[in-house]
Amino acid sequence: MAASHYGSVTRAAKELGISQPAVSRLLSDLGQTFGFALFDRRDGRLVPTQEVRFLQSDIQRVLELMEQIGDASQSITERKAGHIRVACLPGFATSHLPAVLAKFLKERPGVSFTIEPDRPERILEWIIDEQFDFGITDGFQGHPAVDSRDINVRSVCIFPAGHRLEQCDVVSPADLDGEGIIHTRRDSDFFKNLQDAFQKSRTQLTTLVEVRQFTAACELVAQGVGVAVVSELDAEKFLGDAVEVRPFTPSLPHRLSLVRPTRMRPSMVLLEFIDAFEASLDPFRQDTKARKTTLS
Repeated sequence: MAASHYGSVTRAAKELGISQPAVSRLLSDLGQTFGFALFDRRDGRLVPTQEVRFLQSDIQRVLELMEQIGDASQSITERKAGHIRVACLPGFATSHLPAVLAKFLKERPGVSFTIEPDRPERILEWIIDEQFDFGITDGFQGHPAVDSRDINVRSVCIFPAGHRLEQCDVVSPADLDGEGIIHTRRDSDFFKNLQDAFQKSRTQLTTLVEVRQFTAACELVAQGVGVAVVSELDAEKFLGDAVEVRPFTPSLPHRLSLVRPTRMRPSMVLLEFIDAFEASLDPFRQDTKARKTTLS
């Protein structure tokens, strides 16, 4: 107790930044609550009673806990503490997301994460049920229980090193005539747009391998299996000796959706992470403006 520590009401009041009468009232109220006297006066000093001495270790633990709570609340206010649950497409869990997390956590040692990759349908279920704070998905068509930011990512054509397409500055459907194409599942919006581009150019789209995620298509290209049109964000990790990349025309942006539950108030640190993740996508944007439904 402050009065016990400082030996007088006057010194306790000064250290606590409150008036002497206020300290006296606090001690009186606390004594009435406990049902026994807290201090005796000896030679102008306040000396704890035997009852208070008996409770002193418990009081000290409470004071230490209050100090810990104060420190934790300060960290939360400064956005340096908290826990964020993220559901994402499988490719993000092993490619783009780890680098963003590493930078974010380096500046916020008190923050922790749960990362769970799965298919878009499952991510949507988790966000609606408020099992996760934030989701990274595609094919999102809107839901009243979900707020979203949509970001259009550029698409590129990737192919094995030494392929004839190295002669092209830009790859079009006509350049892929006769090539076996590795592409996303047929019910995806991206494949439908790709197929439409081939039809408009009067070129046959020849399926070689159908996959669920761009990451799998990139792995297959890296193994020399065929060519693919994928998100530039996914292709970035695979560029090197084995894989070449060229812009693809016509423009076929891959629409990513950053989603969170509407009814759950986001923490300050979550909003900072969403902004940080969105900013990390800027180098890959098809356009400079994203269609936005507030996530704030």
